[in-house]
Amino acid sequence: MTPSIAILYDGDCIFCSNYVALLRLRENIGTVALVDARSDDPCVTAAKARGVDFDSGMLVIYQGRDYIGGDAVHLLALLSASRARPFPRLVHWLVKTPGRARLSYPGLRAGRNLALFLRGKRKIGKA
Repeated sequence: MTPSIAILYDGDCIFCSNYVALLRLRENIGTVALVDARSDDPCVTAAKARGVDFDSGMLVIYQGRDYIGGDAVHLLALLSASRARPFPRLVHWLVKTPGRARLSYPGLRAGRNLALFLRGKRKIGKA
């Protein structure tokens, strides 16, 4: 079955992993492909060939379009009903409008980079 949406994210980032795990996309749109951007999955290879830099942000492929970084988390917030717990509620508030998503995403990415550094993990482009 072809997924309705594909989310390519950094599997070594605890924030990214927890965020995609908390989303309730399956309830709202159907099949979801969660892909670790550090893997050799064909989706990752194709995205890199299109010039996607996974150190700049996660990638969401939905309805044939690529959404990267702030645009990706904004789309996920719109498609997800997961706002019951504090962390998803906070992230949803940060990314519920396109402008706010673009402004807050660099801070979210900085948190990811700090978490990777503290865990002794390399960025995807340097792995």
